[in-house]
Amino acid sequence: MATTTITITTEILAWPMSCNASAARTSISTIKTTPPLRSLPLFSDVSLAERPNLFIAKLHLCSHVYDFRDPTSSLKEKHIKKRTLLELVDFISSDSMKITEFVVEEVIKMVAANLFRALPHNMRENFQAQSFDKEDEEPILEPAWPHLVVVYEFFLLFITSTATDAKIARLYINQSFILKLMDLFESEDSRERQYLKTILHRIYGKFMVYRSFVRQAVNNIFHHFVLETERHHGIAEFLEILGSIINGFAIPLKEEHINFLVRALIPLHKAKSLSTYHQQLCYCMTQYIAKDLRLVDTVVKSLLKYWPITNSHKEVSFLGELEEILEVTQPEIFEQCMVPLFRQVDRCLNSPHFQVAERALFLCNNSHIVNLIKPHRSVILPIIVPSLESNGSHYWNRMLVQRRRSQGNHSEGETD
Repeated sequence: MATTTITITTEILAWPMSCNASAARTSISTIKTTPPLRSLPLFSDVSLAERPNLFIAKLHLCSHVYDFRDPTSSLKEKHIKKRTLLELVDFISSDSMKITEFVVEEVIKMVAANLFRALPHNMRENFQAQSFDKEDEEPILEPAWPHLVVVYEFFLLFITSTATDAKIARLYINQSFILKLMDLFESEDSRERQYLKTILHRIYGKFMVYRSFVRQAVNNIFHHFVLETERHHGIAEFLEILGSIINGFAIPLKEEHINFLVRALIPLHKAKSLSTYHQQLCYCMTQYIAKDLRLVDTVVKSLLKYWPITNSHKEVSFLGELEEILEVTQPEIFEQCMVPLFRQVDRCLNSPHFQVAERALFLCNNSHIVNLIKPHRSVILPIIVPSLESNGSHYWNRMLVQRRRSQGNHSEGETD
């Protein structure tokens, strides 16, 4: 057994670092069609001069892809591959090797071979057969995750390594690669989406030349989601990335950034599956408003435009978002949108769904919003007080009746 290992090691370590791309492709093809896999020596068992060649050989070994839907197949090979992947993670994290263009090319080949795949068919089939909100269902987990997680960890370390030169890496981490990476956000496995979110964010930060491209690609995904499918598992993760990106926008905001808000982010409120990403979307809205308070009018009027008619759960979400926006609104901006806003609040106060009516009452009781109303009480109170008075005695929910009476008495005191 020892003799066999030495023979294989000698052949692998003879791999020249200067070999060209066609030779590399030939070698990878040979490895993929030559079963079974055999273990390679540890990095600590070879000299420093031999480690770069061994690193490439281990990348080639890890380019094998196995069928994890069958837990009984290729058990030995899968074990060898996972152990080798873990060795690569330890080695790349040590920053003990110069990362040349050839190394970058081989790393990207290995990562692409493992990550870029068709998602399980039943994931997409379930998407199309049901409504998107699947909070009560167990997600379908990726069967190859025990290996994929190590590939993702290796790639993340590679991206963030100080030894990785962005000018060289971008030759292989190109627009096509980024688009394929973004396609994987449709995975139903949240563990994979979390890694993808972190990696895409790191790519956005390291490769400045791709920033506009990434934003446009996200814009296209959002358009496709809102206008065509309303099915995508990764919207929340994309919004988490955008929340950080928006926070870094320079002031004053560029026109393209404002257009992104209006054309890509705000229309996300239309989707039936809003609840799956509403928290992240709210954060993006408030980040934009923090950058430019004048956007309050645009955001509020857009919310009123997309206000749900028959979905009470979405109405509660919209009211919560309105409250968050108004809490950072200045009086002079509030005046521009107050009338249509409180007409909608009045309709919510009259809603037969007690949670909608209750949420509207909470909004009216917010101390900051009350201070915004006071200078304009002669305009706003006539809009909402009649509803408070008329429903204060015969609304079906007794607890809400008491709250309405209290709010109505308070409003009358403000008027006086």
